[in-house]
Amino acid sequence: MILNFSSDLEKRRRRDETIKSGSDVEPGHLKVDIAELYARDNSKEHHTELYELVNDASPTPVLRRGLSFYFALRFDRAYDATKDSLRLQFDLGPRPAVTKETRVVLPVTDKKEMTSQTTQWDVKIHREDDKTVTLQVKIPATAQVGLWRCLVQTGFTGSDVKNDFLCKDDIYILFNPWCPDDAVFMDHEDNRKEYVLNETGKVWTGSARKPLGRRWIFGQFDDAVLPGAMYLLELSKLSHAERGSPVKIARAISAVINANDDLGLLVGNWSNDYRDGVAPHSWTGSVAIFEQYLKSGGRPVKYGQCWVFSATTVTVCRTLGIPCRSVTNYVSAHDTDSSLTVDKYFDIHGEEIQGGPDGHCSDSCWNYHVWNDVWMSRPDLPKGNGGWQVIDATPQEQSDALFRCGPASVEAVKRGKVGLAYDTPFIFAEVNADVCHFQEDTNSDWGFSALNISQYTVGKRLVTKRVGVDDDEGDADLEDITDQYKYTEGSELERLTVLNAVRGVEKAKQYYNLPKEEEEDISFSLVEIDTVPYGEGFAVTVHLHNKSEEARTVSAVLSAGSVYYTGVTVHLLKRAQRQFVLQPNQREVLQADIGLNEYLDKMVDHGLVKIYAMANVQETKQTWGAEDDFSFKKPKLNVQGVMRWTGQNYLNIEIRCIYALMRRTRQNDLKIRIECNEVDWIELVQERDKCVQDPPRVGQESQVTFSFLNPLPVLLTECQFTIEGHGLQRPKNVNYSDVKPEAGAPRTTQERTTTDESYQTKQTNKARTSYVFPAHSPPLWVVCSPVRSTKDFYHNLVKTPARSGMEEDTRKV
Repeated sequence: MILNFSSDLEKRRRRDETIKSGSDVEPGHLKVDIAELYARDNSKEHHTELYELVNDASPTPVLRRGLSFYFALRFDRAYDATKDSLRLQFDLGPRPAVTKETRVVLPVTDKKEMTSQTTQWDVKIHREDDKTVTLQVKIPATAQVGLWRCLVQTGFTGSDVKNDFLCKDDIYILFNPWCPDDAVFMDHEDNRKEYVLNETGKVWTGSARKPLGRRWIFGQFDDAVLPGAMYLLELSKLSHAERGSPVKIARAISAVINANDDLGLLVGNWSNDYRDGVAPHSWTGSVAIFEQYLKSGGRPVKYGQCWVFSATTVTVCRTLGIPCRSVTNYVSAHDTDSSLTVDKYFDIHGEEIQGGPDGHCSDSCWNYHVWNDVWMSRPDLPKGNGGWQVIDATPQEQSDALFRCGPASVEAVKRGKVGLAYDTPFIFAEVNADVCHFQEDTNSDWGFSALNISQYTVGKRLVTKRVGVDDDEGDADLEDITDQYKYTEGSELERLTVLNAVRGVEKAKQYYNLPKEEEEDISFSLVEIDTVPYGEGFAVTVHLHNKSEEARTVSAVLSAGSVYYTGVTVHLLKRAQRQFVLQPNQREVLQADIGLNEYLDKMVDHGLVKIYAMANVQETKQTWGAEDDFSFKKPKLNVQGVMRWTGQNYLNIEIRCIYALMRRTRQNDLKIRIECNEVDWIELVQERDKCVQDPPRVGQESQVTFSFLNPLPVLLTECQFTIEGHGLQRPKNVNYSDVKPEAGAPRTTQERTTTDESYQTKQTNKARTSYVFPAHSPPLWVVCSPVRSTKDFYHNLVKTPARSGMEEDTRKV
């Protein structure tokens, strides 16, 4: 049965199981003793056998529409079709009604075949065996999705007196992407495995040139998720009569994943202050979020940002049976005034003026933004607009008075059909808007002059996880889907699409009535930066070339700043400004070198840097502007299984003891000292090629070590690992002691004394922790990340034995 995590959920799911039979029941009336819904048997046909609710000690039926299911009724006597009446009643919601298709009444007759109509419920007797009747019930492909109740009514034929038996188990009915008659039908089993059944995946962050895939455990089959999804649908206030439409449900999901308008799942926070909650980058999966939400009685969880909203949306959609993928748009425009442009204002020094000249311009370009595509037909739109539909649960702008977005047809976005529902103009701008730069100008009547439209491309790249591919070491599992959203940037089709969209948005027309460009005889080029390892410096460079036959006076400004991924500048790192007098065909370079000390204490989440470059030519009035961004590369998190020695003398001795000491000998072999409980010190020398990794085995404990190197010359404090193994280990935080600066920095030592032992914590620039997974089936993936932690926790206490020649730390694992 369903786990009840909160009183709200318990009240919503509590049903009156009192038999409602009247006091004047006629003798011999047929009564139901037991109803068996065969939750596990039916799940195989319905592709729901992975749901934990189905596999619980008291299994709950989870079914898909468009299919039949079987259930048995055992009566107090044999069923006689000639004199007994038997009918089933299925109800959805608090006020079910036959006219709204939220109540279904099915008389049981002796017919041999069920209706061929895919939009109708039906029932027939599958088998009779003494007092037991097995029924086959057909769920239409258009049935409302939700938590249904089943009532069995028995009596004599022609009599008004009925016995009511309420089945103790509610029935989950979900969308069915395997059914051709369902609006979410998806062809090809590989696609269904990826977009419906895959419980793990990646959400892409980073930059267009260096995408970073964050492993995420969606956990759509967890016993907390499906009840949580149904609870969220109740919060959405979506009519139960409309819950057969994936379009309506997808739109409702985009509203309740965020908590802006109701008590939805997640609170957004872009302030870099997460002290009263969990930092968005600390989450490794959706299950912990749903558990916290339900256990707190439906209190929104703190905190999320766009990729967390997107990942939890994948979880909700997949648990309901809607094919869903997470999509990242690199350089995503946020058009707040429906102009299909993003307007940016700069002062005379080239620094961006947040909010524009009047403080009310909120247009921005996010370094990346993550939303979702859901797969469904669109009978409400002209033909050809089905397939992938955009929904976005990140609260950016209101749509029909609520913070929600979509579903918008990806095909409509590509073709610039901004008049089609829902929110197509906003999404079109996110991938196609032109960026207009305005710079402070004392000679202008309104104080600013327009530069040319920036060459900085909005919608540089759109990516998602590739079907059937997983790559933890690289990006072989990345699929570039830019061509599904837009035509090639700069092509004639792309410009025609933008102009077609402009014609449908009145306010946008003024921005595309640009004056004729002045003569441009100076070329500018901003050197793009892919990525920079944390701890290293970098240079921002602009190349200038005078291609004319005359001298040109050029004023150029170059600046770099740390930014949130939403594009909001946090700190200015450096600015370079210079005036050049370029002789004919002369080349020049404007460069700003930025060292570690200039950015170390100014970076925020994700380590993103934004670069702006602007220039104007005095003689020709030519103007130029460009932008770029990159992210710092963080140290790799290494994952290693337990090592064992396969030498002849000490076969299969696992390094699983309390204290271990490792050092290199002069012969470059690996020397290991082990202190065990049973014996004193054992010393053995083993060749490196005989030290192998012990693979995890089903039914046995598995130990894994996680580690990373500190690349910075500063002490890392309050360190913590978050570990989650799908199907094996729920999210767990492991606190870690401080990590010392990079190699070569001074070593510091902290000591702690107890009554009988002396412990010493030696700081190292390698953070390492081990974790023993219990003897269950190994997980498909283990997701872990170093995150913030609590001070004064020392989980790597080192016992110093009274022996000499020990060169490295010994660690308690």
